[in-house]
This record gives sequence, structure tokens and C-alpha cells, in this order.
Amino acid sequence: MVPLKSIFSEKQRQQLVKDAPTPLYFQLYTLLKSCIVDGTFQRGMRLPTEKELSDEFGISRITAKRALDELAGDNLVERRRGKGTHVIYRYRPQPVQAPLVAMLQEIESMALNSKAIVLDCDLLQPPQSLRDEFELGPGETALYLARVRERNGLSFGHYSSWTLGVEKPENPEIFRETPRLRYFRDNGLEITHVKQTLSAVPASAEVARVLDLDPGSPLLSLTRRSYNVVDGEERLMDFLVCLYHPGRFQYRMDLTIDD
Repeated sequence: MVPLKSIFSEKQRQQLVKDAPTPLYFQLYTLLKSCIVDGTFQRGMRLPTEKELSDEFGISRITAKRALDELAGDNLVERRRGKGTHVIYRYRPQPVQAPLVAMLQEIESMALNSKAIVLDCDLLQPPQSLRDEFELGPGETALYLARVRERNGLSFGHYSSWTLGVEKPENPEIFRETPRLRYFRDNGLEITHVKQTLSAVPASAEVARVLDLDPGSPLLSLTRRSYNVVDGEERLMDFLVCLYHPGRFQYRMDLTIDD
């Protein structure tokens, strides 16, 4: 069994809200389900016991049991008395549906002209899909960073990223003022190639909350994969997902036709 502390940061383990409209068991169910579907909890892996979930998330064993029962009802896990709860869902990488556009976008000016709020920062194991792309072995971690940006008191973007080759800063609040790319360069991480994907996605409950939207509202999604050459081969070093409030952000491109 993978230790929960290597999957969920301390803030994530404390994010279940007792007085939220969504029941506690469903909050935990959603959190565990996302890790099963994205391959973080792989087929055959034993999930934490009801007591372990209760202790880690500060909930009752009844709440933990119902969350696991819901996962079993969705045929994602199998529960057997005396043997525990094991994942039976088989993760399969999904092809990218939106076209990849190879372009470089200067984002530091945006960072310098807006305010960043750091939501989370920790060294964690990425989802299986990203572990494959990062070519990470079992137990290897990357720097996870989640932020929201605002201008004039209005939140316009939610940013989540996974990065190789950099350590967790002593004070994550450095990302309030310092752009990520500048911090990475200052710590020896260079980027030589970027691929971007533009699409639209519905807002999760968490992202909707920080962007002042209703869950399910459409968001502009920009996924950026940044690469560097390592030992003569190009390797993914940074994976960033930007989710933008459509009423507070525009993505503009000024293109010319080459003769």
C-alpha cells in the first residue's frame, strides 16, 4: 500500500469540510476516485483501511466505510473481509483530444501584473499518467504547486503544476511574488521546448469555489508541457494546467502569414 502522505499533501488531507453542502463521505469518495481513475492507485493496489482513512482525514470510520462502499458500488474496488479493499479498475492512458500547438508564450509579465495566492506546495507522487510521461519510478516525487491568480481583487485563474528537478522551497510563499519560470531558472532548470493544448472543461467544485463560479461552469483550459534535453534526449520537466474564468480572462494570439 502506498503511504497516503506521499499521495496527498497535508493540506489535501485536511480539505474535507464538515459543514460543506456535500456530505463528508462523498468528498472522500471523490478524492479517492480521482486517484483510481488517473492511475495513482493502480490495479491490484490495496487501499488504506477504514481506520487509516479515519485517522489521516480526521473523519469517522462510518464515513470512511461509506466512501469505500461507494467505490465498490462503482466497480472501482473490490472489498473482501480480512483481505481489505483492492483496486480493480485498470488505468489506460487516454489520447489527447485537443490538438497540440507548439508555441512559446511569455507568461512572466502576467505573473508580475497579478497577485498569486499559494494553495498548496509539496513533493508528492504525480498521477500515474504523469509518472509515465515524466519517466518516474515507483515512489519518485515531483514538486506539486497549486495557486490562484487575481487582479483587482477578482480571481481569474487556477494553476496546478508538477515539476522535476527542483526542490520544495523553504517558504512556498515565494511563489506569491516570484514567477515560477524565474524560480526554476534560478535553481538550474532550463526549458527548451513547450507544447500547449487549449480546450474547455467544466469547473470542479474546488476550482469553482476559488474562481467564484458554479460547479460545472465552463472554463478555458490551457495545458502546457515543458521539456529540456537530458542526456541527449528530450524529457518532460514541467506539466502545468491553467484554468481560466471566461469572464475575467482572454487568451489572445497575434499571428502573421509567412511569405
